Amino acid sequence: MYSQFSIAHQLPNIEHALGFQKCLVIGNYLMLLSLSIVITSVFITFGYDEYFTISAQVSAHIATIVFAGLLKIGYVLRCVALHGFGKRNF
Repeated sequence: MYSQFSIAHQLPNIEHALGFQKCLVIGNYLMLLSLSIVITSVFITFGYDEYFTISAQVSAHIATIVFAGLLKIGYVLRCVALHGFGKRNF
């Protein structure tokens, strides 16, 4: 089948299977990294704002928007890869 976080040794016998596998791995890591940054920036912005300077809070606000967009891009990469592997439910 295919691996979620590393390149699989056995890929399905379809055209561009390695490309779909790379797309899936990159999408998963991008989602994981951006989600952790979004959660951290939300905590900096709203949870522990008294411990951070105003410039750090502004940066956290901007990071929330930017990395939420990257989270969506990672999900689209994942959906493209799974569609290429023949999955129809994401």
